[in-house]
Amino acid sequence: MRPKTRPRRRGLRIAAWSLVAVLLVAAGLVGTVLWQHSYDLDERRVTIRHGGHVLNGVLAVPRDGRERHGLVVHVHGDGPVDATHDDGYRPLWAANAEAGYASLSWDKPGVAGAPGNWLDQSMDDRAEEAAAAIAWARARPDIDGDRIGLWGASQAGWVLPKTAARTPVSFVVAVSPAINWLRQGRYNLLAELRADGASPARIEAGTARSDAVRALLARGAGFEEYVAAMGGDADGMTADRWGFVSRNHTADATRDLPALRGVPVLLVLAGQDLNVDTAETERGYREALDPGGALTVAHYPDAGHSLVARSVEKSDLRLTLTALFAPRSLFADGFLDGQRDFLAGLGRAGR
Repeated sequence: MRPKTRPRRRGLRIAAWSLVAVLLVAAGLVGTVLWQHSYDLDERRVTIRHGGHVLNGVLAVPRDGRERHGLVVHVHGDGPVDATHDDGYRPLWAANAEAGYASLSWDKPGVAGAPGNWLDQSMDDRAEEAAAAIAWARARPDIDGDRIGLWGASQAGWVLPKTAARTPVSFVVAVSPAINWLRQGRYNLLAELRADGASPARIEAGTARSDAVRALLARGAGFEEYVAAMGGDADGMTADRWGFVSRNHTADATRDLPALRGVPVLLVLAGQDLNVDTAETERGYREALDPGGALTVAHYPDAGHSLVARSVEKSDLRLTLTALFAPRSLFADGFLDGQRDFLAGLGRAGR
């Protein structure tokens, strides 16, 4: 009977060690995921009041033992964005913290239970909001009022210089900003059609529809007229969204960029951006700001509009899995390090 027992025991040992190996791998994966979502920050919910409005915000403070920190005020891009951007801001906040900066962000009006409706806002309204947040921060004993700056992405490009015209800022990080609203819309339309391999006829039809919408906006047409002109097909447009576009379609950063002269500006551009004509953006920023010598331009050739690697950005599944299991790896290589180094350099210059 003994010869039969040894193989059985050997099989049990192999099964046991296999189970141990599986458990160790699982524990390692869980530990990696927990580390990816663990940031050395204290996040505090805050309330900012200005002009009868209330902003529901998050202040993320580094756990580094310092009593006072500089501050990065985050200005959202388009859409119904909450204070953490569905946790997407946290890797950015961690990079800010490594440079000695706290981060401030807030829910857009009407998002996550915040009062109001972000679609009722103009770019000037958004700038007033950001200026009020800076004033609130300057009154705090844990914030160094001489080291408060702005970070903004995409649509925030029209908000950042307007904010700087209202209140002094120590720096600006502008990520994928456009210059002109209407030109940006046309560029985005054509870039996406070409990326989809659209036929010349489809491109011509899309351009004609875009021209018709521009004509409606130019004469101040209401939503009902828009729907009628589109043959009853609103194509996802709502009355609130039409009001938002009508209110903001003349936005052009060229008029406001001079407010950033002399302010250290980090302009971040993606090489695979289908939303923004990065060549026009860089040209506009250089023409407005280079004489002051405070502009730094960073290019990320493989990144899409959101500074995520284009291969990740264009796959919803890959984007979701990366955000879930490796959020620190979500952004293009070097982007977070570049932001941290830019902020850290400001700190050295200030000492």
